[in-house]
Amino acid sequence: MTEATTGPPAARLRAGDVLRVGGAGLRTRRVRVVLSALGIAIGIAAMVSVVGISSSSRADLNHRLAALGTNLLTVAPGDTLTGGTATLPTESVAMIRRIGPVRQACATGTVPDAKVYRSDRIPAEESGGLSVQATSLDLPQALRATLADGAWLNAATARYPAVVLGATAAKRLGIGAVGPDVQVYVGGRWFTVVGILAPVPLAPELDTAALVGWSAATTYLGFDGHPTTVYTRTDDSAVEAVQAVLAATANPAAPNEVKVSRPSDALTARQATDRAFTGLLLGLGAVALLVGGVGVANTMVISVLERRAEIGLRRSLGATRRHVLLQFLAESLLLSALGGAGGVLIGIVVTTGYATAQSWETVVPAWSTGGGMASTLLIGAAAGLYPAVRAARLSPTTALATA
Repeated sequence: MTEATTGPPAARLRAGDVLRVGGAGLRTRRVRVVLSALGIAIGIAAMVSVVGISSSSRADLNHRLAALGTNLLTVAPGDTLTGGTATLPTESVAMIRRIGPVRQACATGTVPDAKVYRSDRIPAEESGGLSVQATSLDLPQALRATLADGAWLNAATARYPAVVLGATAAKRLGIGAVGPDVQVYVGGRWFTVVGILAPVPLAPELDTAALVGWSAATTYLGFDGHPTTVYTRTDDSAVEAVQAVLAATANPAAPNEVKVSRPSDALTARQATDRAFTGLLLGLGAVALLVGGVGVANTMVISVLERRAEIGLRRSLGATRRHVLLQFLAESLLLSALGGAGGVLIGIVVTTGYATAQSWETVVPAWSTGGGMASTLLIGAAAGLYPAVRAARLSPTTALATA
């Protein structure tokens, strides 16, 4: 019985070998590799940074809403049937306080004929867009507002020419700190600045206001006593129910002339707008990533054309078509992974820098980095598949003859 003759064992290429061979191809063309990887990195960095900045912004907004509360409602006069501006009754705050779930109700009232100036020598028309508001003493508690400097009005100072400036008003007037000699000219007389408010997110109209006591506004500025905005805090579980009855309670004679709003809704709407804008930027990032993928494909096609001699030599030494296919596919994947890793790193750095500048907590969702790398590898596989197949189809004789 004769033994069956067997040929040499089939060549095998382990995963480590594939990576080494693919990496060797990249190391010999470093400049081209860096430029191709940069295209991928720009697309991934754009996507990661857009998602990261958007997530950081939303996280900051959610923290602010949690701190400020979503149970604040505002009541303001609307328009009359004849097209004029309505007014709220002077007793509207007291009536709103009688609603069971209402925990706090305070008001501000615009003093229309009074303007605020840094000096009595400034022309009357140059008011800087600042308003003068009479205010309740419990306004900071209802709005959860804080003071950047000085103190809030109290029962004593609310009766005298004392004023608290909003954050923007103080900046426009050039006042950075309070003091016994710091005064502003309000409604034709000097008022001493006793406090400066920090920005009030739920009531931005107060940032450009000079706030004086209700009694002082009536005594010195001719205030008529009608509130123009009533700020109402309710139980969290009763916000919708209170919102439904506020208009009729504030002005029973003409509830249709009352506007009721929820300030937190404006912040939530801004968040929704940010989401739409984020979607647009993500689309632009995807286009950049696609362009980067085209760059990788172009690099691999040129690599195949330039390395015909190498392909022919490897095939002559026993490399199979599968080995050549894996080699060039591995190069494409490594090239894309290099760009993807760099893009993720750049995106995180950009997000961290921007969030730090805005005093936000840095939030980079894991799905954005993981998704970025996954999309990178997918782009790399798609971009490298055709060049790899083309390289694998070259016969040893053809490759060596045309090299």
